[in-house]
Amino acid sequence: MPVLTAVKRNPWLRTFYLRLRAAGKPLKVAMIAAMRKLLHAIYSVAKHRRPFVATEQARAV
Repeated sequence: MPVLTAVKRNPWLRTFYLRLRAAGKPLKVAMIAAMRKLLHAIYSVAKHRRPFVATEQARAV
């Protein structure tokens, strides 16, 4: 459920999601990919104990 809000409100994740949709990915596939990306970001914050910073390089990936 957090990914539903994240793709609407978070510019970093929204860009990723819209790029997948523009590439022709089905709705659920793009949503699951965004969910996985969000989960990786959360895990990284928890593991390294650093705040999340979306960089231009991370947005391009």
